[in-house]
Amino acid sequence: MSHIAILYGTSGGNTESVAKSIRNLFDDNADLYNVDTIKIDDIKPYKYLILGTSTTGIGDLQDDWDSFLPVFSKADLSDKTVAIFTLGDSASFSSSFAEAMKVIYDAIKDKTKVVGFVDDEGYTYDDSTAVVDGRWVGLPIDEDNEYDQTDARLKAWVEELKKEFI
Repeated sequence: MSHIAILYGTSGGNTESVAKSIRNLFDDNADLYNVDTIKIDDIKPYKYLILGTSTTGIGDLQDDWDSFLPVFSKADLSDKTVAIFTLGDSASFSSSFAEAMKVIYDAIKDKTKVVGFVDDEGYTYDDSTAVVDGRWVGLPIDEDNEYDQTDARLKAWVEELKKEFI
């Protein structure tokens, strides 16, 4: 398995915490980068990228990603394989749960190979644009209401990513 870059944007620290958990599940074979301080040249050596954001408000992208995504989406990503995770609140924002993930997905889906889709089963929410044909476009995490499922969801997701990140 080649080296992996985990890029995250965080406002309250939860997304960073989940990014660190993902890194640990890859046996520390990944580097963490906050999109608030990263430069595009920093990720050029990596073939595999994991992108993490929180969903703020009604499906909005985390502030640091608002600045970084336009630059990132213009980069040459053709040789990259990318997976996405997002944090959201499925109770307070049940009709837009984890939608920031879809914003990132839409910006890169035609420029790179996106992996890490997750079946919709087991999530409690009303609606989300991040579900396409019954599958999430990445991994949604709800640390507010479903925190007891986070570890199992992360482990299962990373095991699937390990198969893709060959």
